[in-house]
Amino acid sequence: MAEHESLEFGKADFVLLDNVSMEEFMANLKLRFEKGRIYTYIGEVVVSVNPYRAMNIYGRDVIEQYKGRELYERPPHLFAIADAAYKAMKRRNKDTCIVISGESGAGKTEASKYIMQYIAAITNPNQRAEVERVKNMLLKSNCVLEAFGNAKTNRNDNSSRFGKYMDINFDFKGDPIGGHINNYLLEKSRVIFQQEGERSFHSFYQLLRGAPDSLLRSLHIQKDPKAYNFIKVGGQLKSCINDGADFKAVADAMKVIGFTGDEIQTVYKILATILHLGNLTFGVDGDVTLIENTKLVSVIRELLSTKEENVEKALLYRTVATGRDVIEKQHTTQEANYGRDALAKAMYERLFCWIVSRINDIIEVRNYDAKIHGKNTVIGVLDIYGFEIFQNNSFEQFCINYCNEKLQQLFIQLVLKQEQEEYQREGIPWKHIDYFNNQIIVDLVEQQHKGIFAVLDEACMNVGKVTDEVFLQGLNTKLAKHAHYTSRKLIQEDPEVFSNQCLHHFMGYARYSVVGFIDKNKDTLFQDFKRLLYNSSNPVLKAMWPEGKLRITEVTKRPLTAATLFKNSMISLVENLASKEPYYVRCIKPNDVKSPLLFEHERCRHQVEYLGLLENVRVRRAGFANRQTYPRFLQRYKMISEFTWPNHDLPSDKDAVKRLLQGCGFDHDVAYGKTKVFIRTPRTLFSLEEQRAEMVQRIVLFLQKVWRGTIARMRYRRMRAALTILQAYRRYKVKSYIREVNRRFKNVRSMKDHGRHVKWPTPPKVLRRFEEALKSIHSRWWAWTLIKGLSPEETLQVRAKVAGLEALKGQRADLGLQRAWEGNYLKRDSPDTAASFTLVSSDLQRKDKFMRVLFSCNVRKINRFHKSENRAVLITDRHLYKMDPLKQYKPMKSIPLYNVTGLSVSPGKDQLVVFHTKDSRDLVVCLQGMVPANESRIGELVGTLLSHFKSEKRKLQVNIASPIQCSMNGRKCTVIVEPKINQSQPDFTKSRSGYILAVPGN
Repeated sequence: MAEHESLEFGKADFVLLDNVSMEEFMANLKLRFEKGRIYTYIGEVVVSVNPYRAMNIYGRDVIEQYKGRELYERPPHLFAIADAAYKAMKRRNKDTCIVISGESGAGKTEASKYIMQYIAAITNPNQRAEVERVKNMLLKSNCVLEAFGNAKTNRNDNSSRFGKYMDINFDFKGDPIGGHINNYLLEKSRVIFQQEGERSFHSFYQLLRGAPDSLLRSLHIQKDPKAYNFIKVGGQLKSCINDGADFKAVADAMKVIGFTGDEIQTVYKILATILHLGNLTFGVDGDVTLIENTKLVSVIRELLSTKEENVEKALLYRTVATGRDVIEKQHTTQEANYGRDALAKAMYERLFCWIVSRINDIIEVRNYDAKIHGKNTVIGVLDIYGFEIFQNNSFEQFCINYCNEKLQQLFIQLVLKQEQEEYQREGIPWKHIDYFNNQIIVDLVEQQHKGIFAVLDEACMNVGKVTDEVFLQGLNTKLAKHAHYTSRKLIQEDPEVFSNQCLHHFMGYARYSVVGFIDKNKDTLFQDFKRLLYNSSNPVLKAMWPEGKLRITEVTKRPLTAATLFKNSMISLVENLASKEPYYVRCIKPNDVKSPLLFEHERCRHQVEYLGLLENVRVRRAGFANRQTYPRFLQRYKMISEFTWPNHDLPSDKDAVKRLLQGCGFDHDVAYGKTKVFIRTPRTLFSLEEQRAEMVQRIVLFLQKVWRGTIARMRYRRMRAALTILQAYRRYKVKSYIREVNRRFKNVRSMKDHGRHVKWPTPPKVLRRFEEALKSIHSRWWAWTLIKGLSPEETLQVRAKVAGLEALKGQRADLGLQRAWEGNYLKRDSPDTAASFTLVSSDLQRKDKFMRVLFSCNVRKINRFHKSENRAVLITDRHLYKMDPLKQYKPMKSIPLYNVTGLSVSPGKDQLVVFHTKDSRDLVVCLQGMVPANESRIGELVGTLLSHFKSEKRKLQVNIASPIQCSMNGRKCTVIVEPKINQSQPDFTKSRSGYILAVPGN
């Protein structure tokens, strides 16, 4: 039962009526229509009343309200029945179908659109591209099929003039993966004739009013529909249909679906050809039939891509084969007109069937293997023409109404008859409910040898001239005593009006004119036309007419008549629907004037009667909402009870089901049959579903816990095994590396370079830091091996070089490390005055008690008057002496070494040195007089002093900078080194900020 609607809107489910009567039913239906509630339930059947206005009840927010909900949780809606069919398909892996029935103009086509829209909206939350493509194809196909298969009638602006059954295929996840469309009995007679107030198919008007001028010119047609005989009746109507916008929408939809540009152009050419055929007229010149407007023949030839003489010949002559002889028989004017009309109808029908087949080719399920992907389930949607009774009813209306009889019989069979029979079969107490079984009417039409279709086929097979009157006489002879058949001849009316037969359908009386039954049933199209179109150079057009390849003399079997083909297709359709779980939408037309306010009581009452809705309510009220076999019921709900989970030990499944339902407190709302359990109210089923959903969550959590524990243990065992292997491998790699190092460096003591040339093996990652330590140990050992054999003097020199290297490495280019450091250079550089220097240095040694000379060299220095002069520098382990080389190296001034705080040198090749002192009286000198001339002694001076200071555990700051900051007599100044091209010797000059040492440039 439906909830969440107040009683002011009436009863949302007819099953809830206080009194089941036609008056109560109609009053509730009218109240809900007037309150804007167009949907009402009868259990799981939706009754839909056409509102004839746009309603805001189909948006995304409404879809979300019905998604995954039970049928009776929300107010009645098409979305609820669509969701129920989808859930049944997905949960129970069952094929389902939604049968939409009702008379023309009741809203069947719109209902099928909304159902398709809902199914498309609730599937594929992950937005997979292929699923989105299939959904888009299915939705777009509706637009194309409506354009070519629907028309404006006096009852409906968008009436389906063909039947459509669409299967939507779903994979095991419930996502659409393809589909298939079956079409039934296109009303092709509408191509050449429409009743007053009606139009031909939408496609013609869309082409004329929506196509660009360039396309119209290429097709040789104009915008005015009144210019074409076949559609001029509809062209004079004023309509709210926007053909121009629809043309663009259909063209875009065809491109999206996958029609090629050539295929779309061929469609337009066929439509234009049909329009031109309608304007062809035939005349007579003596005994010869002629085409009066021959210009149209060349236009048709161009559009059909064939030869002009072949077109003219096919229109005026018929080729007949008598044995081996071939005769060309000329048409009379009447035969030529018949052939022209037959060609137009056949071309449009072939075009429509080709469009359906092309859509099927694109949306069919591809590469689906049930063994790999699981069962392929289906939801079918049937949107087929409704019951029709017009002023003049012909062969098409007869077939349409027969179709509705078949569908009503299916409804009776499944909903009324089978349900009551099932209660009796299962032993459930049941009071029989009477209903009208329209099988008698179905048999009247389709029964072999006796039915109307059989009589019609028999008349068509008679040799000689067969008329509609002969057919009517056959009907009167065989069916005179049938309760549901009569004709005017049988009731002795005007014998001239013999052409009417009357059938008492389940839906009501319908009077048919038999005029045209024979021709329409034969559906004759001369073979000449088939050969003409098969021989077209247009491959699309050629493919539509494969039988045209037969030679003239080839004998073919008599083709099945239109009635037989339609009867076979209806029988197949009903068998297909009966094999699925059906859901019904019963559409009702409230009035004939398309008013959103008018509810015609008698009009609606008639529809309620012939749709069997009242009987449906009675059966639903007296019966049970759901029934399931005991094993299937247990399979779904056994987790609810401790007595049935995971398996029961009771004598039978029936006993287990009883125990389960008693435990849940539902024993009062169920009945137990021989093989099935019957549940009376949907609320009980809903409660069972809720309990199952709750238990499924707990079971899933339990399974997840067990499975996650299993996975964790497996992962742990794999990790432990991997760790054991890894540890063993690491030990192997470590031992291998150590053995290889030991092998390579085994005889390192006896090597000349003590292993300096040996290449180290590549260590494993874990030993990279160990390798660095080993290399460091080896380097220290190698250095110690070299040093231990040196004399004390050599040792001092090595230490000085190391100190110089540490201080100046990367700062200056030449440190003089490759030569021996002599230290005392005044003797070597000036051999002529060496004796004087030796005498002076000996006196200073006696006087100042120094132990050794660290460094001596000629220099260029700046005096206190900012003048540069030549001096000699002698550095001992106690003092730094300045000497005058021109006065036999007379000592000028001495600086105690403890007073020297640091040295500054430049990063260039110059020999500038600044001695920084504690009293800010820095000594700025440039070493000179070197032999050889390009020898650099800065590295030796720095290294020697650093080594000496280190031995005395004192710190000496060494700076490498340019310019050099210093203090001269307490004043801050800057010494800059500038290379000059014309400078022969380094020399100092005064500058604004200090001094400039000019050195020879390159």
